[in-house]
Amino acid sequence: MKPMKPKGYSIQACQRSGRSQSPQPQLLLPTAPRPAPAGTPTPPLPPHFRIPLRPPGSTSGPRSRKLRPGAVEREMLLKPHSRVQVFEGAEDNLPDRDALRAAVAIRQLAEGLTADDLLLVLISGGGSALLPAPIPPVTLEEKQTLTKLLAARGANIQELNTIRKALSQLKGGGLAQAAYPAQVVSLILSDVVGDPVEVIASGPTVASVHSVQDCLHILNHYGLRAALPRSVKTVLARSDSDPHGPHSCGHVLNVIIGSNALALAEAQQQAEALGYRAVVLSAAIQGDVKSVARFYGLLTRVAGAHLTPPGTGASVEEEAQLWELAAELQLPDLQLKEALEAVVGAEGPVCLLAGGEPTVQLQGSGKGGRNQELALRVGAELGQRPLGPLEVLFLSGGTDGQDGPTEAAGAWVVPELASQAAADGLDVAAFLSRNDSHTFFRCFRGGAHLLHTGLTGTNVMDAHLLFLRPR
Repeated sequence: MKPMKPKGYSIQACQRSGRSQSPQPQLLLPTAPRPAPAGTPTPPLPPHFRIPLRPPGSTSGPRSRKLRPGAVEREMLLKPHSRVQVFEGAEDNLPDRDALRAAVAIRQLAEGLTADDLLLVLISGGGSALLPAPIPPVTLEEKQTLTKLLAARGANIQELNTIRKALSQLKGGGLAQAAYPAQVVSLILSDVVGDPVEVIASGPTVASVHSVQDCLHILNHYGLRAALPRSVKTVLARSDSDPHGPHSCGHVLNVIIGSNALALAEAQQQAEALGYRAVVLSAAIQGDVKSVARFYGLLTRVAGAHLTPPGTGASVEEEAQLWELAAELQLPDLQLKEALEAVVGAEGPVCLLAGGEPTVQLQGSGKGGRNQELALRVGAELGQRPLGPLEVLFLSGGTDGQDGPTEAAGAWVVPELASQAAADGLDVAAFLSRNDSHTFFRCFRGGAHLLHTGLTGTNVMDAHLLFLRPR
């Protein structure tokens, strides 16, 4: 069977891998893909129960549509007299008054449930900003100010979430606690590397493992404890008994129904069906985009060396650099050895797949997203030296169909990109220096290298596809 050309498959794979994790098909599965955490008992259904539906997150529309198919005509367009109530808020993914009103309404519903009820919670990325209700007397403005101060002083996302949970009514298991004694089932789409359920949307149905002492340690470390508003000090002092402790979530079942790993598995199956030798490298790619691009550049040379005549591929030094960089990136599930072994035994074209969420340090005011930036940097890496008689294509795309503040999901590149761009008067390094990857791809070859999939209705981070084929 002759494989589909890399460009055609790469675009198709990015579309389908994202849409495969759309809430609608996932909710039709006969059994949930993966309970989390392991060992959590399945709560028995009460003999007579109501199922209130509360979906905090950016993919709540499609999920509500599937769970209440008669209530929604298309995505978020409700039918007349629908029983589905929609709260919109968190514009630009930032907590606001509309999101606060929604959070209060959700808490009130949860607190009104009984042991005869089952609360079905649909969780996805963006849910944290949609559930911002602070614990009184802390105000939303005070909570936002403290979060901004911590971020400005270098606090990482784990530290920020620890503080947010301690000051929130619904985060860190607060929603589950409010719903007790009703049973709670959370269906979760993971947009976080490693799928930690306590981090996704700040874990509204997962007990927080952090104590007040953890919060105070963070505040001391960043020199903010003395400047805390009285309201924050009051809440922390009152919370010292750990009201969201593990004992409060025994009535909850958390199930991951969509993730980057599942999306990559779908793309792998498609690649194999089309005649490629396909291997998943990792579903936890993270770290600075420059290092990730360098990793893919070295991987291309090393893997490609096994598909081309001796002397035309990577050097021993480059292979050592690849392993060293892989160790520096600390990718927990990296299957590098298995991938290289698969390439050695391949008799035809190869597709290496990975996913995750690299980070971009903004240095300019250009327009782009991490997928377009990664693709452009990989293109620059691939053009640094000849690869021999090898056809190469690299694609990076967001599974949500949107990369940063652009209409593109990502972009694809080939080793000739930098030289072709230079011939057109485009300086790749200059565009990268101002984080202007989208402008580059829009100008280069009339935007032909941009990936347009349309919004997929889900978000399980990014997909990276590397195609290698001897000429």
